[in-house]
Amino acid sequence: MSLVLASGSPRRKELLSMICPEFSVITSEVDESAITAPTPAETALALATAKCKAVAKEYPEDVVIGCDTVVDCGGEIFGKPADRADAVRMLHALSGKAHQVHTGVCVCQGDVCKSFVATSTVRFYPIEEATIQAYADTPEPYDKAGGYAIQGTAALFCEGIDGCYYNIMGLPVSRLARLLREFR
Repeated sequence: MSLVLASGSPRRKELLSMICPEFSVITSEVDESAITAPTPAETALALATAKCKAVAKEYPEDVVIGCDTVVDCGGEIFGKPADRADAVRMLHALSGKAHQVHTGVCVCQGDVCKSFVATSTVRFYPIEEATIQAYADTPEPYDKAGGYAIQGTAALFCEGIDGCYYNIMGLPVSRLARLLREFR
């Protein structure tokens, strides 16, 4: 039995190596724009499940992990910014407020699939306009849900966190480790 991560995210690879040093990475070809759900948390889970099942279908003997993270700002989903203007829009919306980060996780082996959604609340200080503009000029916001990296410069925006820090990075490590024990 092998472990497969159905995600090309460098952060997820780094975090999964805390649980298991040896695994394969096989990304899915799921059309994320075609997947919707009633709430941001359910959307994260639906995306994770679709990615996981797409890869698990090709590797039924392996334990496959699918994940997806969304930022929930008042019920609106903030995925990865489309461009600089989108990153600036997201940072303005998050400035001085609390928001939720939902990571859907699905683990499948053959016909057995188990899943969960982890939710963390992040509170940002008000972010000055010059800081938003300067941050948008860096590469950091563009491949992250919500347009920020909590483990990067955006740590300076963070007033507080309720929930799993690693969930905000895209992989709730402890909770996933516990779920993986059910597949060994």
